Amino acid sequence: MKRSTIIVIVILALLVLWGISINNRMVSQEEGVTTAWANVESQYQRRADLIPNLVNTVKGYAAHESETLQAVVNARAKATSISVDSQNMTPEQLKEFQEAQNQVTGALGRLIAVAESYPDLKANENFKELQAQLEGTENRIATERKKYNEVVKAYNTYIRKFPQSLFANVLGFDKKPYFESEEGTEKAPTVEF
Repeated sequence: MKRSTIIVIVILALLVLWGISINNRMVSQEEGVTTAWANVESQYQRRADLIPNLVNTVKGYAAHESETLQAVVNARAKATSISVDSQNMTPEQLKEFQEAQNQVTGALGRLIAVAESYPDLKANENFKELQAQLEGTENRIATERKKYNEVVKAYNTYIRKFPQSLFANVLGFDKKPYFESEEGTEKAPTVEF
């Protein structure tokens, strides 16, 4: 075999190995996004699992607040019905998911406000424990959403850089959407006394 043929074969082999390396890195980063998304969903599921207990506890003390209780139940049902596949997630799907979760957050806020009107309920150990678990879950959700955005940033940056962008386009690695803040949250709330 000629020396030039051997050199061409070696160069082609190195290019193939380099391409495989880039592909494997993109796969690993995409799996990181999938894992981060699963962690976000897990925390939202934890919150959804706490809601029936919280509603039932409040129901015993504030039965005539059925509209507020029903709003929480409906928001939970809608939020748990929306499923997002992390592999094929679009910004629109993430926005729909986020809006449903924001409705749950708002309904829970109204439920907690109603509970403040009932001193016996506020003193109830079950309610206090559920409220503490819910607060902890909200913190976990915020943490997991932040981690998700960090992993998505690393993934999106990697697949958009040259030469990875060439491989990403050919192999079907697409940008992933970020969690974004709800509209209007950039404005500080007005506090009046």
